[in-house]
Amino acid sequence: MGTGVMIGAGIFALTGQIAELAGPWFPLSFIAGGIVTGFSAYTYVKMSNAFPSAGGIAMILQNAYGPGAIAAAASLLMALSMVINESLVARTFGTYILRLFDLGTESLLVPVLGVGLILFAYLVNVSGNRSVGLFSVVMAFLKIGGIAIFGIAALAASGFSFEPASGSSDAIPSRASRHQSRSRSSRSRASPRSPTAALRSSIRTEMSAAQSS
Repeated sequence: MGTGVMIGAGIFALTGQIAELAGPWFPLSFIAGGIVTGFSAYTYVKMSNAFPSAGGIAMILQNAYGPGAIAAAASLLMALSMVINESLVARTFGTYILRLFDLGTESLLVPVLGVGLILFAYLVNVSGNRSVGLFSVVMAFLKIGGIAIFGIAALAASGFSFEPASGSSDAIPSRASRHQSRSRSSRSRASPRSPTAALRSSIRTEMSAAQSS
């Protein structure tokens, strides 16, 4: 539940709300969510290795609390939370589809598309474990590709670039300019002018300027 909702439903349905609430702490909220998700995933892995079964969360609750009222109540709460989660994902799916065609998000088509998605998921589940596994792999690749495309598009829209801005003091000088500056500094160090030579040069300049005038 924790891994599926945080990575699956949360990344698509709640990113905007989290960004609005977190503000400048938005990247850190992803790091915190990743840490919590890591603990949740590790728990599932350890419990699955200790008690191999197809029962899912109900099996974990039964082994943790025994076949009693606590396990039954927690299983019912888990089922209810999954219903809420699927409803959120289905409604988000309908909203995003309507935005692609520039239609109103308050239309009756939003719940219609959501119910259609839930029916499609039901048909995939009743088709068998092999179909579910294949569809999960395909959807995982589509999800990763969608997130990657979304990130690249966001960077492109924000004008992100590795090159320094024009006129910036952080601009890296080219190799030719560095070579010219080193040549000037080496010439100035190699041939220092004495005070007498500088005085003679200034006198010649003043005499030539007087003659020309």
